[in-house]
Amino acid sequence: MGTPSRKESAAQILVIMVTAANQKEAVRIGKGVVKAQLAACVNIIPAVQSIYRWKGKIVKSQEVLLIFKSTKARYGELEKAVKAIHTYDTPEIIALPVKKGIAQYIGWVCRETNS
Repeated sequence: MGTPSRKESAAQILVIMVTAANQKEAVRIGKGVVKAQLAACVNIIPAVQSIYRWKGKIVKSQEVLLIFKSTKARYGELEKAVKAIHTYDTPEIIALPVKKGIAQYIGWVCRETNS
């Protein structure tokens, strides 16, 4: 396999992190997003302890972390889909750019998201 096309470059890939209240919600969000081809893959990491300030108070809670692999082209729709399913008023949905990656994986993410 040669050099990936510009369309399939690492610069097009995003790693998107979302926290959810519990495993059931995380699976529901992950399945919905992957089924809609808004992400190629989601990793679900259970039992994440979060500490944050919310409405003036320090809160400590158990959450589940989802890590999506998607593309810049699909981010807007992915964000909208997560917000529609998520139970939080203000869900964490943040995207990080990918600088480098193996060409086969980058191509796979692009193909799975029709990007």
